[in-house]
Amino acid sequence: MKLSLEEIAKATNGTLHGENKVLTNVSIDSRTVAENGLYVAIRGDRFDGHSFTGAAIENGAAACLLEEAPKENIPYVLVKDTREAFMALASYYRQSFPKLRVVGLTGSVGKTTTKEMIWAVLSEVYNTLKTEGNLNNEIGMPKTLLRLSEETEAAVIEMGMSDFGEIDRMTRCCLPDLAVITNIGTSHIEFLGSRDGILQAKTEILHGMKPGSILLLNGDDDKLWGYENPEYVLSYFAIENENAMVRAEEIVMHGAETEFLVRFPGGTQKVTLPTVGKHNVYDALAAFSVGVTLGIEPEKIAAGLSKYKTVGLRQRIEEKNGITVIADCYNASLDSQKAALNVLSEYPAKRRIAVLGDMLELGAFSEEAHKSVGEYAAEKNLDLLFCYGKESKAIKDSAGDAVETYHFLDKAELEAALLETLRAGDVVLFKASRGMKLEEIIENLYKEWEENE
Repeated sequence: MKLSLEEIAKATNGTLHGENKVLTNVSIDSRTVAENGLYVAIRGDRFDGHSFTGAAIENGAAACLLEEAPKENIPYVLVKDTREAFMALASYYRQSFPKLRVVGLTGSVGKTTTKEMIWAVLSEVYNTLKTEGNLNNEIGMPKTLLRLSEETEAAVIEMGMSDFGEIDRMTRCCLPDLAVITNIGTSHIEFLGSRDGILQAKTEILHGMKPGSILLLNGDDDKLWGYENPEYVLSYFAIENENAMVRAEEIVMHGAETEFLVRFPGGTQKVTLPTVGKHNVYDALAAFSVGVTLGIEPEKIAAGLSKYKTVGLRQRIEEKNGITVIADCYNASLDSQKAALNVLSEYPAKRRIAVLGDMLELGAFSEEAHKSVGEYAAEKNLDLLFCYGKESKAIKDSAGDAVETYHFLDKAELEAALLETLRAGDVVLFKASRGMKLEEIIENLYKEWEENE
């Protein structure tokens, strides 16, 4: 980044106080401000960034973006709302790259995996920037855009949301050239009321796109297949829907890989994906569709997909002590729980064991969703089912006698039961919302196994 304070004041509709300077980086964290950096003081529910202005200056901030005048003698831009100003600054900066190819991405499930796959595909041809970690909100997305440089040729911008209007504001900031919606599930249904409400919120991504732009949609999703918008070009990827532009056929899963044939308007292409599960094939199809839309050769698209790497706690598969562990602890919804159970049921093993924790933020829909997971688990030919958390009691109850099931409220008791139960040849799935912290159990199991080797 390279912006003067005068430009920043203009972009944010603020007023400059003090001398004009050229700044080369931005931070909302007083601890990470770099030389020639701008510190943006954000007011949050639990903190006020203005309280750390002094610390930011001590750590090297050259100027600040504030809602109130600082006590310190430092150049600053005064604005009414630093959150809105931060977004406006990012939008101004993004528009200084007119040749940049921006892919916008949203959906209920699989956003981050799809983003990583799209990035892997685009990186075969372009110097590509992507959303890092969980920076897919109205604070994280501006941070991503402000990392653009003259070398950047493409960007994959992930957009999450929990309510109406959030994607609208983000897409108007990043201005995608094309966009992807992975699916319409039940995440955040507590705030959006129904899947139709979720569809409305997700399709806000079009609000920042020029009429005639391409929107890539999952053709096997009932809400997306029926969606209509004559101002944009709708193109579909699918497994089941024969009318989709990009389709996967001959899907074969073996070990930790999935092979399939992609059929698209230009022909066919064999793809080997270094992960398993039908839901990951959908994510790969979305990435393949982006590649085709941007004119990337199918062989290069396949090469990019073959280099995909799992991020963090998303379906990380490891073998420890002769036991295959599928760690999928980053987040959970009704749809992603079912997808994870599908992976487990198809994985070769002597015994298949699921450890399922609470799905959070479902509101009034929670009991129904957990019951649905239990009923689904009962159909998946599992050997054992361990449930953890208050809400997951409904999983145990609805699973019935179809699978041997246990319920725990204490994490230490669950851990002890797993240590006693798991043995070589088993495959065990850990799946829950991030707040349940199932990864702590996994880490402790690994320690115990290593000490007893």
